[in-house]
Amino acid sequence: MATYDLIIRGGTIVDGTGEERFTGDVAVKDGLIAAVGTVNGDATREIDASGKVVAPGFVDIHTHYDGQATWDQEMAPSSWHGVTTVVMGNCGVGFAPARPDQHEWLIGLMEGVEDIPGTALAEGMTWEWESFPEYLDALEKLPRTVDVGTHVPHGAVRAYVLGDRERPGAIPTEEDIKQMSQIVEDGVRAGALGFSTSRTVIHKDIDGVVVPGTTATSEELIELGRAMGRVGYGVFEMASDMMREWDEFGWMGQLSRETGLPCTFAALQSIAKEMPLDEQIATMRAENDNGANIVAQIALRGNGIIMAWQGTVHPFRFRPSYMAIADLPWEERKAKLLDPAFKTQLLSETVDLSDQPQDIAGLLMVVSAGWTMQFEMDDDFDYEPGPEASVAARAEKAGMSPEEYAYEMLCRDDCNGFIYLPILNYADGNLDFLETLQQSEDTVNSLSDGGAHCGTICDAASPTFMLEHWVKNRKRGGRITLENAIRRQCRDTAVLYGLEDRGLIAPGYLADLNVIDLDAIKLGKPWLAFDLPAGGKRLLQKADGYVATIKNGVVTFEDGKWTGETPGGLIRGPQRAELAEAAE
Repeated sequence: MATYDLIIRGGTIVDGTGEERFTGDVAVKDGLIAAVGTVNGDATREIDASGKVVAPGFVDIHTHYDGQATWDQEMAPSSWHGVTTVVMGNCGVGFAPARPDQHEWLIGLMEGVEDIPGTALAEGMTWEWESFPEYLDALEKLPRTVDVGTHVPHGAVRAYVLGDRERPGAIPTEEDIKQMSQIVEDGVRAGALGFSTSRTVIHKDIDGVVVPGTTATSEELIELGRAMGRVGYGVFEMASDMMREWDEFGWMGQLSRETGLPCTFAALQSIAKEMPLDEQIATMRAENDNGANIVAQIALRGNGIIMAWQGTVHPFRFRPSYMAIADLPWEERKAKLLDPAFKTQLLSETVDLSDQPQDIAGLLMVVSAGWTMQFEMDDDFDYEPGPEASVAARAEKAGMSPEEYAYEMLCRDDCNGFIYLPILNYADGNLDFLETLQQSEDTVNSLSDGGAHCGTICDAASPTFMLEHWVKNRKRGGRITLENAIRRQCRDTAVLYGLEDRGLIAPGYLADLNVIDLDAIKLGKPWLAFDLPAGGKRLLQKADGYVATIKNGVVTFEDGKWTGETPGGLIRGPQRAELAEAAE
């Protein structure tokens, strides 16, 4: 009988500690790492990793697979990018607890906030649950390529308790808050990794109503956080507009000091946030200097919109001629778009956003005419583009109006062209501040939104972007060391959520591993697929360079292709490593 189940031989091991890489072998037995270094003995299978990087599986703590995880075993696109663990239920949206008459409302909330097709959710989910613990039981039934963990979402909790009273500005009674607190406590005791809420006007349901957490008081939020404190673990996660009058850092600081638990928030450079990003970070650090434990979740690239004719938005979405054909079947719509007479008519029109909510009219104007901020996505697209690559600049060089140039861009590749609009983290036209934050111990790599924003964003590829852009390129200088990048995407993300059994290559830890050809690592061009239930659309993006991804010692992906194996499961609460001695 073979000594081990798997040996990865001769790779460049980047073990997740941040320490210097070294050459060696990794042996796996019974789903755990059994030995690291020079490994004697044989195995049922060996992988030659000579010249390749061997790293832990990536841990992505900001995803929205809450519905998809109930029917999909592959868990793409995150699983295509070396991710072996995802945390979902972020931003206060999710599907439990759920009264039977609230299913449609919860789907509308998720569709509005996260741009996940409601028809796909309605067809894909079987709703085998009402309470949050029952939702965890349903998740546990389906094996997957990755492990999944989740938060208790504020939106579902509030709706469950308040029922028809749930609306913006609703003030829960003392008894309401007591009931909500008990639901959170029960959810965390059943295995939730934390609690989440959203307090940004950008997050609205399908009918344009702000999400439940937006108008919640700090007293309500603190009381729900205390529910986790009674259990003794959990992360309080939040997205917020950071209005100064809300004093978000004040109550987060109070909550974390009182409970000893971490609070984490989406740290973004955004026109929707009253506090600039540098002020958010400075205010967070002032609270931490006073004993708080607040962690900033940072994105790895300019978060933006990928615009296409079949996507959720594009620059011509609000012109009268396009609105008149928007609901036509795609082939009929495409024929219209390729008709020169239709193009001339559409380009002669102006955009009227007077019927749009004031809080998003400015954003929609940038979508419709922000030509200096929009960029053509060609085959070798640089996600840190300069002004010379903008639609405005390329149109001027081509002797065309920006509108006509953008129209023709979208019509390329049989009307499958893309335009990139980085709205967040790109106000200065570079990613310099994000580079600084990646050197900080009080920030964590996050905000991929895997599984969400299906018609506008494909940032589930963030771990690959980290390797290609920050480690290899960053304008060909490489600004982040490989060791630091791997630590941040593996160990740091895992530890924040108490998942101490993963994110390191050492005996006793989960055999969640990636074998990576760093020279070949490269993002592919996005494409729109219509493969969700009910034909729902989603933006997908693959990558070159992943030789193998291994979950619990089982190879799940080889050269970017799913092997069909599903060794992943549900995470219930904090996890501890076995810390076994090396087996020789």
